[in-house]
Amino acid sequence: MSLQSRVSPFGNLFASPARGTLMGNRGGRIHDANKKLAARRWSSKQWICCVLDFNGRHRKVWGDSYTELFFLDEVTAFAAGHRPCFECRRKDAEKFATLFSGRPERARAPSMDLVLHAERLDGKAKRLHSRSVDSLPDGAMVVRDGEAFAVRGRELLRWTPKGYAPPLPRPRAIEVDVLTPPSILVVLQAGYAPRWHPSAAEV
Repeated sequence: MSLQSRVSPFGNLFASPARGTLMGNRGGRIHDANKKLAARRWSSKQWICCVLDFNGRHRKVWGDSYTELFFLDEVTAFAAGHRPCFECRRKDAEKFATLFSGRPERARAPSMDLVLHAERLDGKAKRLHSRSVDSLPDGAMVVRDGEAFAVRGRELLRWTPKGYAPPLPRPRAIEVDVLTPPSILVVLQAGYAPRWHPSAAEV
């Protein structure tokens, strides 16, 4: 049985045989005893992004604990509104939180979660943010003709569950709908380098 454990840049949960490069959760358990998604799509505002392997731990996916979710890469996780985990990705999380605050003292996880929850959702739907395409940093994710594209240099890489498809030229001087929350755009603009799926370097 395929679990609806993959996360799209739109924040949707779906089933796919393709493997992601990162995992995470949305604050707790959102599946039932039959390994089906419950009505809600998050348990708390703590949406995190984790490594697949940490200290040799082995988990029963969608067991009695939290609902494990999987991402193509960190660019995808950011678009969906997840942040790095402070336990398994401490170094990345510390840098992210410092850039998030814009001050020497890093932002606290609960305060980031409050901001991100407001930025990633419009009710229960994904919140989009209009921005000039020229202002976007690498790693931002935008919507074009209903599909998600990642900004990388002069190109837009089309997202698929298996990896990035052949790119399109990055347009100039237009407004686009951005999936990545504004606070994460600030983090990317300040120099945070997200983890990309290997296919991004191949297209």
